[in-house]
Amino acid sequence: MRFDFNAYDFADTESGADAIAVADAQGATTWGELKAATQAWEAAARQAGVTAGVPLTISGHKETAFLVAILGCLRLGVPFVPIDVINPPERIARIGELVRAGLRYDAQGQVFLPGCDAPAPLAEAGLAYIMFTSGSTGDPKGVQIGRESVTLFAGWIRDCLNLGAAPAFMDQMLFSFDFSLFNWVGALELGGTCVLCPRETIALRDAFIQYLADTRINVWASTPSFVRQQLFNPDFDHAHLPDLRVFVFGAESLTPPMAEALWMRFPQVRIINSYGPTEATCSTTWVEIDPALRAAAPNPFPIGRAKPYADVFIENGEISIAGDHVMRGYLNRPDLNASRMFTRDGKRGYRSGDLGEIDAHGLVTFRGRADEQIKLHGYRIELAEIDAALATLPGARAGATVALRRPDGAIVRLIGFVEPAVAGPDGLQPLPPELRDWKALLARRLPPYMIPSELVACHRFPTTSTDKADRKQLQRLYLDARLSKKPES
Repeated sequence: MRFDFNAYDFADTESGADAIAVADAQGATTWGELKAATQAWEAAARQAGVTAGVPLTISGHKETAFLVAILGCLRLGVPFVPIDVINPPERIARIGELVRAGLRYDAQGQVFLPGCDAPAPLAEAGLAYIMFTSGSTGDPKGVQIGRESVTLFAGWIRDCLNLGAAPAFMDQMLFSFDFSLFNWVGALELGGTCVLCPRETIALRDAFIQYLADTRINVWASTPSFVRQQLFNPDFDHAHLPDLRVFVFGAESLTPPMAEALWMRFPQVRIINSYGPTEATCSTTWVEIDPALRAAAPNPFPIGRAKPYADVFIENGEISIAGDHVMRGYLNRPDLNASRMFTRDGKRGYRSGDLGEIDAHGLVTFRGRADEQIKLHGYRIELAEIDAALATLPGARAGATVALRRPDGAIVRLIGFVEPAVAGPDGLQPLPPELRDWKALLARRLPPYMIPSELVACHRFPTTSTDKADRKQLQRLYLDARLSKKPES
């Protein structure tokens, strides 16, 4: 049995009903049980008032009930909006207001809850989902992905990657993070198993490895950062995970040292590198690190060649993408659509904001960002959204955020700056008493991965020629202060 993303329905139902379709911390669900649970959810959804074309927000973490709700939405023609409970309640409610969802499904409580006061169908018909990313205005922005785009994505996994029969996918990424699509779409399209890995399981190092071994995972898709964390565990190797045969990377640059570290632990494993923004349905290019590319060891590795249905080209140094996998536009953001979207040969196009180059063999290499968007542990973050939250702190007149990087360019942590409303000496100063609980205050507005590691007060932010906070100057002030700080006796 499998889930067919062409028909958006269960297929090949005459066989495999007893095979495991989904595993989570509570246990395993067979394909027959998954189909029955999805049908039961659909009946409950109709009774609750869920209707085709009107979005439904789904909140939860990595539980089977979340995936059941997603499948139910896809079968009913209901655009789903995944939101992890890592987000504060204020942000969850705000997303519901932005999409005008009349209901929210709480996957952890398995109950339908009231949404916004004035629900309405979306202007864009035929959407599979809306996924929210960090926004430059202080509000998250909704990426609208059509059902046709998910169909193409599933077909690429099925037809191009050679992952074997009924593979088991390790899925640790949040459902609200588009890279998660690779795991649950791939597992269900291929009639395999989606192994859901909640935070609590991952945090228990030995138990996590045992869980992956027990579920016999074959495919590991994650950011390089997540693998880097696992390499601190000596049991993360072929001896303990003998069924693991493919690593798929995305969302961050993959370097030769990282790949070689993996091959030391898993000598026969295949490594695939991929790239694609949320606006292009998770993935647009891919390449397998074959012996020739391994020997060449470019740093970083290229992000691959365009998929069969994708058109990828460089325009003014920027990676641009066209095809039916490109989003239907940002939700209620005509300004962004006008600046980021275009039409090429009758297909939707998107200017990614990523800088890159394409060689004579069609291989694309990522060269950084053209704006103030960053990626930290795979999460795409607009620094301006953090800035806006910092500016709401007590006694703050403005906020600015700096991303500290290692020599190889990888971001290690975020430093927040607030400009106090009360004037004082120029430069960095101690935080005022009212900001003693600044992390708790920010947690009401931002998910944990967007909260800076440290907060610093700075009277009179240095500014650029366009009167914006000069992040480079703020970073210089911060590093100078730390280097000049006398060690404690």
